Amino acid sequence: MNQQATLRSVRLAPIAFALAAILILAGCSGQPLSTREKGTFIGGGLGAATGAIIGAAVGAPGAGAAIGGALGAGGGFLVGNQMQNTEAQQQQTQGQIQQQQTQIEQQQREIEQMKQQNETE
Repeated sequence: MNQQATLRSVRLAPIAFALAAILILAGCSGQPLSTREKGTFIGGGLGAATGAIIGAAVGAPGAGAAIGGALGAGGGFLVGNQMQNTEAQQQQTQGQIQQQQTQIEQQQREIEQMKQQNETE
């Protein structure tokens, strides 16, 4: 039993180290996480937890967590990337709408000026 506990802790050490490194690097960036990064972290965490649970059922929680974490991070990245691209498109569309609104207002002012000029003539 003691040898099995040691083997498990040796297997889990790289996973724990990788997760700690990711959290430290994310915390030191000084900028808020992007949607893509949030998706990657959430997917990785959920995948690792799910993988550990499934892995525990077959006697390999460390391997399950590693595989689940990698798959979850990949899936989370894809979802987060798509969401971030959608947000960027929405921001671009909003910018275009604001620009067009400004042009409409300018044209309305010009029309009013023309009307006033015609009335005075």
